Amino acid sequence: MQPRKIKILVVCLGNICRSPLAHGILEYKLSLENNCIIDSAGTANYHIGSKPDLRSIAIAKTNGIDISHQKARQFIREDFDRYDIIYAMDTSNYNNIVALASSKTETKKVKLILNENPNIENKNVPDPYYGGDSGFEYVFNILEETCEIIANRILI
Repeated sequence: MQPRKIKILVVCLGNICRSPLAHGILEYKLSLENNCIIDSAGTANYHIGSKPDLRSIAIAKTNGIDISHQKARQFIREDFDRYDIIYAMDTSNYNNIVALASSKTETKKVKLILNENPNIENKNVPDPYYGGDSGFEYVFNILEETCEIIANRILI
């Protein structure tokens, strides 16, 4: 009997900057672990069907990760049933997701992703959308460090 797959969803606002990066990083770190399913979504419907922001694609590619195949989608209530862990990028996303929960069990699935990283004081992943390339690099770096912690915990 094979172990049950761990299903993780990472969520930001538009699903084109932060959550695609976390999605790609986690997939990369867990690529040999076939007991994991990783996906991403946005709380808003601004970019449904769009590829990640070109700056997210570029910083991921610079670090050996291809996220160009991802397509933005909106978080839906049924995601509570589909995923074991739902990581929000910031408190606004967290609150938007929790507002859709219909039980304490569903609410308990939702976590701020940076709460997994004791080395980072500000638990909100900044949205780099309106900034320059350095913002995307910073976001990649904090997500990479945090996803390493998450992946190590899963692989134990």
